[in-house]
Amino acid sequence: MAARINMTSLLPRNLSVVIRPVQYRDLDGIERITQESFTDSAPKWAGFDIRQMQGLHRWYGLLKFLSWFPNPLQYRFCAYVAEQGRMLLGMIQVSPFNRTRSTWRVDQVMLERGVDKQGIGSQLLRHCFESILEARTWLLEVNVNDKEALALYRQNGFQRLAEMTYWEIEPELLTELAQPEPDLPNLLPVSNADAQLLYQLDTASMPPLVRQVFDRNTRDFKTSLFSALTDAVKQWITKIEIVSGYVFEPQRKAAIGYFQVQLDRKGESPHVATLTVHPAYTWLYPELLSQLARIAQDFPQQGLQLASSDYQAEREEYLERIGAKRIEHTLVMSRSVWHKLRESKFVSLEGIQWTGVLQGLQPARKPIPGGMSWIQPGQQPAPEKVVPSKSEPINFTCNNCSQEASCQPKPTDLNQEN
Repeated sequence: MAARINMTSLLPRNLSVVIRPVQYRDLDGIERITQESFTDSAPKWAGFDIRQMQGLHRWYGLLKFLSWFPNPLQYRFCAYVAEQGRMLLGMIQVSPFNRTRSTWRVDQVMLERGVDKQGIGSQLLRHCFESILEARTWLLEVNVNDKEALALYRQNGFQRLAEMTYWEIEPELLTELAQPEPDLPNLLPVSNADAQLLYQLDTASMPPLVRQVFDRNTRDFKTSLFSALTDAVKQWITKIEIVSGYVFEPQRKAAIGYFQVQLDRKGESPHVATLTVHPAYTWLYPELLSQLARIAQDFPQQGLQLASSDYQAEREEYLERIGAKRIEHTLVMSRSVWHKLRESKFVSLEGIQWTGVLQGLQPARKPIPGGMSWIQPGQQPAPEKVVPSKSEPINFTCNNCSQEASCQPKPTDLNQEN
């Protein structure tokens, strides 16, 4: 490692940093940087990300082929690398967050040891900001203790959006939660016909600012035929089974609770659950967790991981009360497209020709007093008349009426004056 750091410092300073898409020859260096990054930080998803990078050697050709035409897997591995003199300095991976691709997510930024992390990381981020033009908002999630990453993202315009806490329920606690019968009389399976109900539930479960950044619609809760087939193949290869359901409220005709759990049939990693509850029905937390615990009993004894945000106080309170363990605290940050306007170059006012600019504000013809015109379409304007004196009557004529007005004072007015 020391020799590699010295090689980085001995590179010619006149070589510029090149940002380009990932190629097959970069995979070995990316895997090495991934292992080094996770050795330093050791986040909760380290093992999963390392296995994902290792699997790129096998599926790189297929993913590269799928990125050439529109399909659900087009952006499965959208990544860029920074290199200087044929030496890999870092990598960034991004992906769309919603179906409309108005919000994109920074999945990870990994940098080589001994490089200028602020400089190289900023170049990678800004390359994505400038090349992916359809992105209106950028989103990422970073550990609250990763000070270098926080400084990098804040330097590039990211601001706090929400705080996330990840919990793990131990297998013994899951067994206890599975004992009582959950009171869920209207628990239904999820299908594409329920997309509108799930979208309304997702909208009601988050603050307006978070909802605006996520920018989801009904399409985000539907599954296409190609995606269903791809997920089925993936589940068969990875031995992962996905179970989902939602609670329907017949009086309001709305979904008030939703869950999805990924169950590991091999027993090598904890089960991962996604939980959404309407803010007015927080009593559903014990019932849904009991249902999740019952589902997990049919699989190898593993813990159950789920997340809570800072705007879900009832969920965090319940998880603390039952004895769930905190495993990570992260910060969700977002970057709006308005930062592009702030970062644009300042235009000097000295070079502007003010005579040419103000010329467009001058009237094209002589202004006519009054805002009412009596000229019918196709009728020639009447010749200009002489303004009558004070004692002459003024005639106003139109198609349907004729009115005579006089400026002479009335007799009553004269008597009052006398």
